Formats: sequence, structure tokens, C-alpha cells
Amino acid sequence: MFDIGAPEFLLLIVAAVILFGPEKLPEFARKAARVVSYVRNIAGNAQSQLGKELGPGFEDLDVRDLNPRTFIQKHLLDDVEPIVADVKSDLTSATSMGKAASQDVTDAIESAKTMTAGGPADVMSASTPTRVLTPFDSDAT
Repeated sequence: MFDIGAPEFLLLIVAAVILFGPEKLPEFARKAARVVSYVRNIAGNAQSQLGKELGPGFEDLDVRDLNPRTFIQKHLLDDVEPIVADVKSDLTSATSMGKAASQDVTDAIESAKTMTAGGPADVMSASTPTRVLTPFDSDAT
């Protein structure tokens, strides 16, 4: 509920001792414990009374389910979770297949560079590019 770590808690204790003094601090701690207990009691009673007034079928009502964020997570995202897992596995397999294919292309390029004379390596390493004439139709333009 509260995200308080050890350094923050120690700082709160030091601030409480400075503000209230060591004489009144135990009294304030007891009062704070009573307030927390009272609030928990009220919340528990309200939840049970809400369950009784809603009638049968709502005995296991949890007030946290009324929060829209938890409602969506419980009823929508739990149904989507298996689909997300399948999509993630498909993506990882596609990624690994793509990496393997790129490695195959790299290997093919490297092997083409080492071919004998008169092969593709001569065309790739030629100093003067060869011109390829494309057909031209003057009537079409």
C-alpha cells in the first residue's frame, strides 16, 4: 500500500521524535494504532454490509474488484494473457528464423565472392561497369 523503504521509515521516526518528543511518542503510537484498527473495522463492516444488501450471488464480493483498473485486469487481461504468450512465442521464433535467413544470405554472398574467374565475382569486381541498353519504343512515348 505504502511504498516506504528503510531509509524513509528511519527518517519518519527521527522526525516524529523531534516533533513530539520521546515522552509523547508512545502515546501517539497507541492512538495511531487505534485509528488504523478502527478504519480497518469500518472497512470490513462496510464490505460485509454491502455483500448482504446486494443479495445472493455477491457473498464473495471484494471491494478491490470495484476499482476499474483491477476490474479490467481481472476480467479482460486474464483472458488475453494466453494470447499474448502465444504471440510472444511466435515473434521469438520468427526473429530466430529471420536471423538464420540473414546468416544464410551473408554466407551466400561470401561464397559468391570467392568463386572462380568468369563467375559472378568477376562481374562484381569489374572496374568498368557494363551498360545494359533497355529497349526504347518511340511510338509508346
